[in-house]
Parts: sequence; C-alpha cells; structure tokens
Amino acid sequence: MTIKIPRLSLTGSLLMPWLVIGLCISSFTIQAKPEPIDAVVAIVNDDIILQSEFDTRYEVVSAQIRAAGNRVPPASILREQVIERLILESIQLQMANRAGIKLSDQELNDTIERIARHNNLSPEAFKNQIEETGTSFEDAREQIRRERIISEVQRYQIGSKIEITETDIDLFLESEQGKTSSAADYRLGHILIQVPQEASPEVIQAKSTEAEALVKRLRQGESFTNAAISESDGQNALKGGDLGWRSEPELPTLFAQVVPNMPEGGISDPIRSPSGFHIIKIHEKRGGVTKIVEQTKVRHILLQSSKIRSDKKTLQAINRVRNDLLKGADFAALAKAESDDPGSAAAGGDLGWVSPGEMVPAFERVMQRTAKGKVSNVFKSNFGWHILQVIDRRKADVGKVLQRNQAQELLFKRRFEEELPIWQRQIRSEAFVDIKKRFTP
Repeated sequence: MTIKIPRLSLTGSLLMPWLVIGLCISSFTIQAKPEPIDAVVAIVNDDIILQSEFDTRYEVVSAQIRAAGNRVPPASILREQVIERLILESIQLQMANRAGIKLSDQELNDTIERIARHNNLSPEAFKNQIEETGTSFEDAREQIRRERIISEVQRYQIGSKIEITETDIDLFLESEQGKTSSAADYRLGHILIQVPQEASPEVIQAKSTEAEALVKRLRQGESFTNAAISESDGQNALKGGDLGWRSEPELPTLFAQVVPNMPEGGISDPIRSPSGFHIIKIHEKRGGVTKIVEQTKVRHILLQSSKIRSDKKTLQAINRVRNDLLKGADFAALAKAESDDPGSAAAGGDLGWVSPGEMVPAFERVMQRTAKGKVSNVFKSNFGWHILQVIDRRKADVGKVLQRNQAQELLFKRRFEEELPIWQRQIRSEAFVDIKKRFTP
C-alpha cells in the first residue's frame, strides 16, 4: 500500500463542478414534498427509487438551473432527465457495492477538506456556506460520498482501459496547443544603455563596461526601478523600466533566448543589440515549466487495525514503537520489522522526496510541522496509525515533471470523457429498469 495521493485526480475533476454549482453557489432550501406514503418511482435491478428521492433531486436540479440564470424546462422534460440521472446513479452504486468499493468517513473528510481548500475556504466555513443554502450538511456529505463512489466506479471501469504513453505526451507537448498550455508569462523590467549608431570601438567598450557595472549593482540589491528611471535610455524609463506582462511567444526575439532560462527575480547579463546594451529583470513569473517547491525527504512506520488487532491495540503498539525510537532504536530496522506499508517497509520506511500535495492531508500536516531530524507524535490517517521522521528538506524544480503530469492528465481526461457516455449507455441498456407510469414532480 502506498500513501501518496496525487492532488490532481480524476475523482476530484469529476466531483468539483457539481459541488461548486450545487453546494457553493445556489441558495435554496431542499424540502421533500409531503407524501402520505413514500411511493416507488422506479425499480432498477435490485434497487428502488422512491418518490421522496425524486422530489428532492427535482428541486435541486431546478434550483441549479435558476441559479445559473436559465429558464427551467417544462416539467415533463425535466422529469425525464431527473429520473434518468437517478437510474444511472443507482446502476453505478450497485456496481460499486458488488465490487466492494466504499468510502470511509476519514476519506470523506479528506475529500471535503480538499474541496473546501479548492474554494479558498476552511472546512468550517465550507460547512457554514452549505448550511446557509438551507441544505443539511449531513445530506451534503452523503451526496459527496455518492459522487465519490460513482467516480471510483467510473475510474475502475473506464480508466483502467485507457493508456497514455510517453509518446502521446511528447507529441502533445510538441503541438501548438501543448506549447501554448505550457508557456510562461513574465512581468519584465528593462534598462537600455544606448550606444550611438556609428560609435567607435572605444565608446562601445565604455558602454559595455557601464552596463556590466550596473548589472553588478543591481544584483547586489540596488533598486531596478530607480536605476531605470535615472539611467535607462529606453522608452519605459520613467515607468521604472516596466514592460508589463509578456507571454513567452510575445517576447522580443532579442530576449526570447535569455528570459526563459532566468529565475524569477533574476537580472540578465547585458544583451547587445544595434541600439545598445539591454538589461532585463524578471519581476514576476507565472506558468511555464519552472516550479520551485520545498520537498521533504521523509520516512514513516504504519500500523493498521485488523480483525485480529483492534484500533485500541494498534494505537498501543505504535506508541510502543515510538518509545523505542525515542530510546535510540534504529528507525529503518523498526520499519522493516513493524510497518504495514509494504511499499516502504522494505526500504526502512523511506518515502523518498515528497512534494506538497502528494500525501493525504493528515500526513502532510504532520510532515510540515515536524522539524528536520525529529520523530513526530503518533497520528492517524485513513490508512492507519503513523509515525514519521523528517530526514531533510530542499528546494527543487518540479516544473518539467509537473508539465508532463498535467499533459498526461489532460489527455487522459479527453479519452475518459469520450468513453464515459458510451459506457453509461451500455450499462443503462443492460440494466432491468421498470419506471412506474404514475409519479409527479
């Protein structure tokens, strides 16, 4: 078992649109219509859809349409769409049940935390925003659970058949769309030390020396803006040399070979042109293939509860392991002997260099709080009870890896979205469905 979980996941991409629209934007109160008897609306294989389920979903969908500023279609049309959606959900949930696909409360909590973070909200603020719409948070949790389980079924049934090769990724990155999607934007500063058109070699050398001296001062901390105002001969001198934001394809030919290789905040060497010597500073950079992150080299020991060992006994066991570590026991030896994570136990618990967002939230929080060389307190994630030790930290450029991962995910998503409706039509046609003739929205 590995505990690394990519931030950009298929499940998240499928789940997010419903949540943003259905939970965070629309403001309505969901109330099932009072019914003397909760009638059966449809039979779907071994499941039934009740009138109350239909009524609630009908109100949700109607409110979403109104919140988006659109006109709600006639009841007969909307009724067909809602019942078909419920039927398809039922089929997929039954498939999940047969495959043993479940979502624990901890996994659900982690999902809700990621959704809240995506919307720049704390979990508590996210909960409050849901409840302000009149929706019970518990009802919302269960709907999120359903969506996650359905996404897992789809990923299992469809995703396992989709293969994106390294060649596919290379071809995409070489395409115009690939180049555009990975191009960086730069906010540039510019200083020009002008050289007269027919200057003598001595004058050119003097201007070159002047430019090199200015670069040295700037790299030592002198204000680029002040230097541009007082010393630049460029058109933007009085603006502090600010050229604004330029995308990579928009860079002047003179700068195109220099700027992409510079770090954010970097000062270029003097660049010679017929008009003089140019000095460039990257004030800000966004996008592109350079992404500097702080990585953590970490190792851990995982103990999991089982039918033989209760959660209480597991907690006691991992506390004993931690006490042994504090007394000087070898971490790697204990990990090999005790850890229930087969993916890392053989390596002495080593998880390698970890970038932000690769681990489940519970693990990442403790990892970030633990000082270099220290052993953490015992903590729990959805995988079990952990102890971790931070070995080292470093700054690393993960831009190219991230670029390829993003390209792979984009290509996977395209293929997935092409295959999903075909698969859904197939499972719908193969299911036993009996829609009752008399039911009302």
